[in-house]
Amino acid sequence: MSAAVETGLWQLDSGASSVTFRHKTMWGLVTVKGAFTSVSGQGEVRADGSAVGSLKLEAASLDTKNAKRDTHLRSADFFDADNHPGITYDVTGAELRDGGEVQVDGELTVRGAARPLSLTARLAESDADAVTLHTEFEVDRSHFGMGWNQLGMMRGLTTVTAALRFTRATS
Repeated sequence: MSAAVETGLWQLDSGASSVTFRHKTMWGLVTVKGAFTSVSGQGEVRADGSAVGSLKLEAASLDTKNAKRDTHLRSADFFDADNHPGITYDVTGAELRDGGEVQVDGELTVRGAARPLSLTARLAESDADAVTLHTEFEVDRSHFGMGWNQLGMMRGLTTVTAALRFTRATS
């Protein structure tokens, strides 16, 4: 990335990280909000300043504070958590740009369907032992086989927000 982020291996601090989502439903009148409570990941900053890594969310850890809705979202209509327990984002390249902006390229896999996903993150904090990145991006759930939409109630894209804190990995 740059001199601001030291080379080497980095581990996601799941206790200090969050991945949330929101999606309009009820014909755009209600916003469903939720979070994935089980998040893990790691990364490597290479000598040339580029970075690679991966992030994994446990689909069954989805929590919208509504047990009936969560059960439905974990079902085959949506995440199909029994058959596809992990949601992954594999970072194939990340580069720090001016102003603390990080251009991230990778592949998002949901329900076994992989799609390229490029996004912009912001380097919120960086020192010798910890790095925090913030990002927000939109995903079209239909690209991942989540087409359930009773009476056309669900419209638009799902917004994903992540605050990811990485700490230097120990040997």
